[in-house]
Amino acid sequence: MAFAPTDTLFDTILDFLASTPTPEQIIAYQPHEALQQRLSELLAQNRAGQLSAADQVELDEFLRMNRFMSRLKLKARYKLAS
Repeated sequence: MAFAPTDTLFDTILDFLASTPTPEQIIAYQPHEALQQRLSELLAQNRAGQLSAADQVELDEFLRMNRFMSRLKLKARYKLAS
């Protein structure tokens, strides 16, 4: 069964976690360039006060996922250190 390609950070992270990454892979994880570029665009629009309501929702999701991955990476570092 094939799934449609994903293009949101949430879906990309889900796919990554479904691959059962090692702690080292979790620590090294970076979203692909297109998502990083989209985040940069949203942040620039936010600084300029030009975010639409939909863009604000998207930016909020990016920030939530960033916090989630930061905490996950911290736990992976603890696991490696123990």
